Amino acid sequence: MRKLGLLAVTAALLASTAALADDVKVGIGISGWTGFAPLTLAKEAGIFKKNGLDVTIKKIPQKDRHLAIAAGDVQCAATTVETWISWNANGVATKQIFQLDKSYGADGMAVRNDIASIKDLKGKTVAASAPGTSPYFGLAWMLKKNGLTVKDVTIVNLEPAAAAQAFVSGQNDAAMTYEPYLSTVRAAPDKGKIIATTLDYPMVMDTFGCTPKFLTENPKAAKALADSYFEALEMIGKDQAKAYEIMGADVKQSGEQFGNSAKYLRWQDKAASQKFFETEFKTFNKEAAELLLEVGIIKQIPKVEDLYDASFIK
Repeated sequence: MRKLGLLAVTAALLASTAALADDVKVGIGISGWTGFAPLTLAKEAGIFKKNGLDVTIKKIPQKDRHLAIAAGDVQCAATTVETWISWNANGVATKQIFQLDKSYGADGMAVRNDIASIKDLKGKTVAASAPGTSPYFGLAWMLKKNGLTVKDVTIVNLEPAAAAQAFVSGQNDAAMTYEPYLSTVRAAPDKGKIIATTLDYPMVMDTFGCTPKFLTENPKAAKALADSYFEALEMIGKDQAKAYEIMGADVKQSGEQFGNSAKYLRWQDKAASQKFFETEFKTFNKEAAELLLEVGIIKQIPKVEDLYDASFIK
């Protein structure tokens, strides 16, 4: 009997090992935003693989990321909290499962040196990514806080890197962009100044989410994705120089340059992520959804409970 018992235990262990080793394929859509870099680190350092995941990371502009999800090219993505509202309201069902980062000056508005305030942007030309993206939302948010709307400016749709480059080369009166591209403006004070960032308007928070189908069919993989992210943060804490080098290389930066970009944001660990979904997430969603409705990005506000599932970070 004892021998049979041992055989049963051995079989169970082998079965569980096989399950852990059976890599789950998952495509993740991101951009070169500094806040998403720990996802790249988790892949390059073998953390995803160790946790039973076969991850493919694809750089997809934020304006197109939901299309890639809808087409099945990726199952998960990283983006700003308000963007998930837009995606769900426009028929691309997704659920956020953990928080990635919060911007502390990493997103901002650059203006020419003769522009004294955001109110002075009335009638001016501003470079910002397309409606439904974080820079566009950030622009709308800052304008509204200063008594203006997106109709009071002329918006030139440029992606964050192009917006910063165009501004530094003398095009447009202002630009909405983020790190590492915002540092292009910081390095060219003769071309303009950063008039406001997320230190002044704290409204950029990034989360990671997947399709409900993927989460239902792969609950262990979903938890492994969250765990892998938090492990990547631990690696940054233990060997920052090496981690910065790996993450910087992905966006053609040195470790030192990457570190200069990273100081303008805070990656969020498991405890912070848990707290976020219980508190700030719900209040921010309400205000963000109202603004998205106001500027015509969405036609109706989705239920907040349809936007997230915090069970994978318990």
